Amino acid sequence: MIPISDLLLFALASLIMVLSPGPNMIYLISRSLSQGEKAGIISLFGVMCGFLFHILMVSLGLTAIFFAVPYAYSIVKFLGVGYLLYLAYNTVTSKNKIFDADNNLKSDKPLKLFNIGLLTNVLNPKMAVFYLSFFPQFIKPEYGSIFSQSFQLGIIQIIISFSVNFLIVISAAKMSKWFSKKPIWLRVQKWFMASVLTGLAVKMALTKAK
Repeated sequence: MIPISDLLLFALASLIMVLSPGPNMIYLISRSLSQGEKAGIISLFGVMCGFLFHILMVSLGLTAIFFAVPYAYSIVKFLGVGYLLYLAYNTVTSKNKIFDADNNLKSDKPLKLFNIGLLTNVLNPKMAVFYLSFFPQFIKPEYGSIFSQSFQLGIIQIIISFSVNFLIVISAAKMSKWFSKKPIWLRVQKWFMASVLTGLAVKMALTKAK
């Protein structure tokens, strides 16, 4: 069992990390602004499951391949970049009428929202590298099972990340109610979402493994 003092230090570090603006926060804010609270929360659950995926990979030691195989990081990174650009293109070219001021604003289907949040996180290799670099600072063999310690830290990080991002989603959703009364906002929403997705793709493409 990891000592309480170490867990508190890890929790503080996790809080600082989640408060630093990044791709997940930007995506959740943009989704909540454009489609409301429910869409933002569903997307949030997708992002959290993405965290769980990376934690599982770290716990099993599979993400070590990013260091063992030089091109593995680049391959996964550009898969993520391609996926984000596809979403941006699909957003602009979609014939969906949710951006039409003469129609009621409709949300994407829950499964689609969940999958986008999940894949946006899973296809970001920077998260895997972060966990693989960060966890070992708090995990020690004398504390017991390495696998159990990894999951213990992972659950703490997920709880903190979910709590902070949930508040962000709720706040952004309230702002969307004001924006929804402005016809011009309904017309630019798809360009707003496409710009965010493209920006995330560029940011991911420019990141380098450390």
